[in-house]
Amino acid sequence: MEIYLASQNQNKIEEIRACLPPKFKLITLSKEDIGHEIEETGTTLEENACIKAEFVYKLKGGLVFSDDTGLEVDALNNAPGVYSARYSGLAHDSEANMNLLLANLESQINRKAQFRTVFCLYNGKDKFFFQGILAGQIGHSKKGTNGFGYDPIFIPDGFTKTLAELSADEKNEISHRAMALKEMTAYLNSL
Repeated sequence: MEIYLASQNQNKIEEIRACLPPKFKLITLSKEDIGHEIEETGTTLEENACIKAEFVYKLKGGLVFSDDTGLEVDALNNAPGVYSARYSGLAHDSEANMNLLLANLESQINRKAQFRTVFCLYNGKDKFFFQGILAGQIGHSKKGTNGFGYDPIFIPDGFTKTLAELSADEKNEISHRAMALKEMTAYLNSL
């Protein structure tokens, strides 16, 4: 089954491709195919996932899914949330985002957080949503070189290492994105 992924984030694409069952053929689009980066103007993860899925559907038709993911930190009223990639500004600078988050949590005892991913599956008529959540806490410093985004400061519940210290296979076993993908593929397999 062919399915379009409305994402230009190479890290997300690789993570999804590694978790997607072989029955599904993942088709991705380059910036040249789209012409520009799809603007995420929504105020929720659901809205942003829909915006991207609808945009790619208009270009290609077929079955399209997109995700939006946010890091929600208890002590910061679930910030950065939908603005996770742009937390420190529009540059999508992971280092600056992590530095700002660590600075904002410096005096906080409560470091509970969660990654939340929402997939929007769109067929041109109906939208279906699938969610994955990975609970954990924010560490006090960056550790590890694997993964991307906030992975070097996020310690999943039940672990002593950050996501960036885990192998790709270990991360894909527990990740928020893998959970949402399992929900979506279970739905598609039921059709």
